[in-house]
Amino acid sequence: MNNLGKKAEKLSIEYLQKKGYKIIQSNFESSFGEIDIICKIDKILVFVEVKARSTTDFGYPREFVNLSKQRKIIKTAEYFLYLNDYHNFQPRFDVIEVYLNDNNRINHIENAFITE
Repeated sequence: MNNLGKKAEKLSIEYLQKKGYKIIQSNFESSFGEIDIICKIDKILVFVEVKARSTTDFGYPREFVNLSKQRKIIKTAEYFLYLNDYHNFQPRFDVIEVYLNDNNRINHIENAFITE
């Protein structure tokens, strides 16, 4: 991961913690893919994809979480659930956009994609 990606993830973790989320893990990897941040709030287990951009010239950060990327995140989340005891939690998939040239503005999109 590059330095901008690390900075965006750090900013996202700080943002989530301020909102009351408890961080469980960052950069969870499996053979299916990676999940940037796994956290929980109440009885919701949130799988977060962080996307950062310096400019929107080529699109908004959320647009880079395409259907293929979503499927990888879902498979990785299923593997995480298989390994860990969070079966009483409702899973949710969020995207956090970090706009680096806009004072590190964060846009948190809850339920960013629909699970099958």
